[in-house]
Amino acid sequence: MDDHGIDNDTKALETSMERGQEESNCTNQIHGSDVSFTLRERQGAWDCLNGSSNGRPDNQSTDGEFDLPSTPLANLRQSNLSQSSSAVEVSSVNDPSLTPSPRVHKGLDHCVTAPVERNLFLENEELPFSQSMTEKRLDRLSEREKKQLIVEIMKIQRDGTVEVDLTKDSPVASELLELHQLDRVPSAIDYIAADHNKSVPKLKIAVLVVGTRGDVQPFLAVARRLQAYGHHVRLATHSNFRGFVKSAGVDFYPLGGDPRVLAGYMARNKGLIPSAPGEIAIQRKQIKAIIESLLPACTEPDLITGEPFRAQAIIANPPAYGHAHVAEALGVPMHIFFTMPWTPTYAFPHPLARVPQSAGYWLSYILVDLLIWWGIRGLINEFRRNKLKLPPIAYFSSYHGSISHLPTGYMWSPHVVPKPDDWGNQVDVVGYCFMNLGSKYQPSEEFAEWIQKGSQPIYIGFGSMPLDDSNKTTNTILEALEITGQRGIIDRGWGDLGKYSNIPDNVFMIVDCPHDWLFPQCSAVVHHGGAGTTATGLKAGCPTTIVPFFGDQFFWGEIIYQKGLGPAPIPISQLTVESLTEAIRFMLQPEVKSRAMKVAARIRKEDGVGAAVDAFHRHLPAEVPLPPPSPPPEKDDSPNPLQWVFTKIGRICCWACAS
Repeated sequence: MDDHGIDNDTKALETSMERGQEESNCTNQIHGSDVSFTLRERQGAWDCLNGSSNGRPDNQSTDGEFDLPSTPLANLRQSNLSQSSSAVEVSSVNDPSLTPSPRVHKGLDHCVTAPVERNLFLENEELPFSQSMTEKRLDRLSEREKKQLIVEIMKIQRDGTVEVDLTKDSPVASELLELHQLDRVPSAIDYIAADHNKSVPKLKIAVLVVGTRGDVQPFLAVARRLQAYGHHVRLATHSNFRGFVKSAGVDFYPLGGDPRVLAGYMARNKGLIPSAPGEIAIQRKQIKAIIESLLPACTEPDLITGEPFRAQAIIANPPAYGHAHVAEALGVPMHIFFTMPWTPTYAFPHPLARVPQSAGYWLSYILVDLLIWWGIRGLINEFRRNKLKLPPIAYFSSYHGSISHLPTGYMWSPHVVPKPDDWGNQVDVVGYCFMNLGSKYQPSEEFAEWIQKGSQPIYIGFGSMPLDDSNKTTNTILEALEITGQRGIIDRGWGDLGKYSNIPDNVFMIVDCPHDWLFPQCSAVVHHGGAGTTATGLKAGCPTTIVPFFGDQFFWGEIIYQKGLGPAPIPISQLTVESLTEAIRFMLQPEVKSRAMKVAARIRKEDGVGAAVDAFHRHLPAEVPLPPPSPPPEKDDSPNPLQWVFTKIGRICCWACAS
């Protein structure tokens, strides 16, 4: 469908939704400031987003009973014999993101020797992807039953977020929860770590990342470490970050979508479901552009040098929708990494859902997967048919609709959020993945003098988050700093803080400064709660106030509060002089600073980048696609008078290496 067709569909959708404002045929009403429509109409919006008028693909039956197609990817993914891992604690080095592990086997020019953990009871056997009883029951549900499950226990909030309410009677939800309790029986198999190395061929790896700079940065750190092992890594992300990626010495390929547009959409809607009909076209065009750019990112030559590239393994974050389908088409292994939880657990709810009852935490992940699948399945099936030459997926399943069967690594410290007990050996909590950008940063003389001439300031900035009224927010910040008598550093960011305000002498405005250099200069930090910014603040030992805008920012705000490292999060819509003043006073308490310093000491001992690379190597299948052999050099029969010299030098070098 071309853009003109999208626009026509969107106009038709908006007209139908306006007509539907008077209807009340569903108990779950969605109330917006300018529009009110029912959950059934909201589902119609998602069907239009799919490009499907009847709410399902053309070959979708009403009962949802289909056999999963057999694919090469299913055979490649399943060789996980390792126990769950956590962050590796090692001594700090000057730039660990560039330092290869000493376990690199220098004697192999085509392989690296990767550390793995070995199951002593099931050695040399592979564990196939097997569904739990819960997943099998979920897959047997018809589309109608799945939609009924959503209607029965989910509330759609006015801002597009979802709330899971288990106080309502839902037989299907009760059955799923009971089955999952049985599935949680621990395995009798014991996985014992042993000194065991696995030779991994040097691979061409495509890293697919959708999001803001804070989302891209930890993947860039991992990409650099993978290169240190000898892999050829291409990081594919939005064109906005081309210079950032290339300056780190990593190959770049552009993905579709604009992070500014995506951030603005998320800030306005705050959830999975568009809060107004006009938002649907924005979301559809962005997601479509992202999905259609994934295959070229994994197969096309370098756009500048023309160097051929075909991915032999894929690393991606979940918002790069379509990643697993590209891996399926190419027949290559896939590994998910992310900075927010996406694997079902009873420990905490899905970051995009509100769940008052802890019993619904696990179920919230299933429901969010369902909603996302309904929103993108039309685009995914179009992509599979037209680009990947794969059969369409007729219905949501635990295999195609979630990441639960894929090796997954979470990029946060286990000292901040420990790995839940119900996450299996496919999941690792590797630690924060830092780049150490501040090691080469030189502040301006004016900035350096300002920092030195007074007490430690408080950092306040919201990164890539857009602001409805930047002048009002700036004045709120300035007044709170004046009341508390604190100096402040305000980061302008994408919200243009401080653009139209008179800035007093006790406040310094910055535009671009590495947080890992800046935060150690500060007494406390106030920010939007992005995973990367939160991690850097904790590593610096800074008490933290999070002002969340959307998504996982609320999750990290709650974690900071529960750990006693800062006050309760203040949503951006509730940011006032009074709330910010109270938050600053909370952060300045000595006991809060003491707790922050203890957490910082633990984080500094971790090597999250190294643990992420180890996890990637460990979860690779026993047989991975080998790189194609390099073509032999053209024979040159002409005499080379320096050949004898080169031969002698080579022999001398070999003697030195052998000693």
